[in-house]
Amino acid sequence: MTSSNEPRRSKGRLLGTALVLTLTAGAGAFGAATSLSFFTYAKAEPAKAAAAELPWVAAAPGRIEPKSGQVRVAAGLLGRIAEVTVSVNDEVEDGELLIRLDDEEARARLQAAETEAASRKRERDAQSLDKAREDLRKAEDAVFSAERQVTNAQFELEYELQANRAGSGTQARVSDARAHLKSARAKLQKERTNYAIAQAKPDVPAPSRLESALQAARSDVAVAEALLEKTRIRAPVSGTVLQLPAKAGEMVAPSPDQVLAVIGDMSVVRVKAELDEYDVSKVRVGSKVIVKSNAYPGQEFNGTVAEMAPTLATPKVSLRGARRPTDVEVREVTIDLEGDVPLIPGMRADAFFKKAE
Repeated sequence: MTSSNEPRRSKGRLLGTALVLTLTAGAGAFGAATSLSFFTYAKAEPAKAAAAELPWVAAAPGRIEPKSGQVRVAAGLLGRIAEVTVSVNDEVEDGELLIRLDDEEARARLQAAETEAASRKRERDAQSLDKAREDLRKAEDAVFSAERQVTNAQFELEYELQANRAGSGTQARVSDARAHLKSARAKLQKERTNYAIAQAKPDVPAPSRLESALQAARSDVAVAEALLEKTRIRAPVSGTVLQLPAKAGEMVAPSPDQVLAVIGDMSVVRVKAELDEYDVSKVRVGSKVIVKSNAYPGQEFNGTVAEMAPTLATPKVSLRGARRPTDVEVREVTIDLEGDVPLIPGMRADAFFKKAE
């Protein structure tokens, strides 16, 4: 009687045979063999003795990716692209402006909200109010002021980054703007803490009509600021602009399918490999790896296992068609490559995990 798990075991046994065929074919034949698929299973006799002589214990398909992975950037607001400030292959810093949407309406709303908030504050200050709320009012004013400082510091950094890219600024001014923004954020956090303490005091009277109107006006300012910020599509990480399909004049919408830019940290190139569940016990963090790619036949690239996913998942690199109950799951393994390698993100690669020495 044939076990229902026999097809799964056959895949594991035949992997060793596929490895032997790859090795004995020589460097030139390796590229031809993998062009069909390194993981194509063929009918063969068990080759346990030959597999025992291999210098590695497992193999897995994978793809090349940057150190940070490929970070896809999309819009958070429906609008028209007014300006694309970077180009493909540009090095960008965390928080740098990539794309600016049309922001005339957002700016007008913010200006109107700030004007209304200032008017409401003058009305409140002109009236004699309950002294028991004095500490809370001061804390509210301090938070609002700190929020404005963060907004201004953010725009200052945006300007300095653009000026530095255009050649009219300096890295020192960018560093100063970053320090200013960091200081403003720290102050805002402190003022919010003070406000929470003042609000938690017992027997604090309810706000008056004028105070409530001021709070509502300041909320409108916060909403308008958030809307304006959504017209700025910034780099979420430092890295290289790998793809930039966005073009000035195009309409964009907040959709994961409409990617406007892809960024990755190319300082280190990695391989995301998918290790068969039957080989999980053979590989650990720190294991040495040989990586090969059809794009560079006959060449080997050294690497080390840096991370291993805590769970099994459905394979993404090696497609197996329709899923069946007997299909094998995989464990994602991250491999750091050594030195300056010519491999680029998106390339397919095969990872061979060496025996422990």
